[in-house]
Parts: sequence; structure tokens; C-alpha cells
Amino acid sequence: MDIVFVRHGKTRLNDLGCFIGNTDCSLSEEGLKEAEKVKDFLRGMSFDRVYVSPLKRTVQTANVLGCEYVLDDRLREMNFGIFEGLKYKEIEQKYSDYLRSWNQDYENYTIPEGESLQDVFNRVDNFINDVRNKHKRVLAITHGGVIRCALSLIFSSRAFFYKFKIDSGSVSIVEYDGDYGFIKGIYNSLDL
Repeated sequence: MDIVFVRHGKTRLNDLGCFIGNTDCSLSEEGLKEAEKVKDFLRGMSFDRVYVSPLKRTVQTANVLGCEYVLDDRLREMNFGIFEGLKYKEIEQKYSDYLRSWNQDYENYTIPEGESLQDVFNRVDNFINDVRNKHKRVLAITHGGVIRCALSLIFSSRAFFYKFKIDSGSVSIVEYDGDYGFIKGIYNSLDL
């Protein structure tokens, strides 16, 4: 069983370096071009089902791909709470105590008005376990943090989360055989 993960195309806020987990922003012109490249890359592949995060940037990516899809909240990006829409420097200035707590325990610390990375891992694990028993190949159009969680779960270690660079407009393919997952390929936007 394969899950093909696609990260949405770039947004203006991505370019500005803002935390945009649950911030509902649109694709930039460059992001739309990245989605077109993903469409070309996936041409000829068939999917039993396409799942999409309900945020605008992922829905726009799915619409460029021209596929029927089901919205799935489990594929949302991490909710960064009070950090949403801010650059790291702004967070340091405005919320230094919260940022320090998050940096000390990034897996378990719940950002005020947001969620913890552990919450995201739980959502992603639930999604994978749900779909891998129902289909042969699915497409999941989602976010960088969600894809990094999925890849880290293969190694049974959250420590790998920050070891993956998942570009906007990228494709990551994972094969599941029973309880085991295998990374078949990570194709960043320059590879497409």
C-alpha cells in the first residue's frame, strides 16, 4: 500500500518566514506553478482516494491537480496558536517565555491556543492506520509538518522530525507492508 504525500505549493507567508500552521492563506503565483509541476509528476498515477487538508492552500493545490478529493482534518498543519502569522524574531520578542518552553520540549509543549507536536503525530498516525487498511494507493495533499511526522513514524522516532526538509510543491512516497513503512522517494520541487 502506498501513500503519496504532496506538500502544497508556496504561499506569500511562506516566503516571509511566518508560522502559518492553521492560518488559511492562498497559494502565491510561484505556488500555483509548483502545483502544476506536481500535476505533471503525478501524471499516469492512479489513486483509490485523494485526501486533502481543509486549508485553502492545500485545496487550491488539489484543484490544480484536477482530482476529486475528500477533506480530512487529520491532514491539517500544526496549530501554532499565538505564534500563528508571526516570524521567529517576532515570537522571540513578543512571547519569549512561551518560545523558551516550546524549545525545551517541542514534542509535548502545547503552544497557547494551539497544539503540541505530539497532537500532530497522533493525528497523522491515526490517518495512516486508517487509510492503509482500506486502499492500495492514496494521495494525501497536506503540509510539511504532517509529512515530516509521517516520515518520522516510519523510524518509530519523533527525533527524526527535524531531519527532513520538505519543500513546498514536493512529493514524498511511502510504501506500507503490514506494520512496516518504507520511504520510496522524496522529490523536492527542484526534482520534479
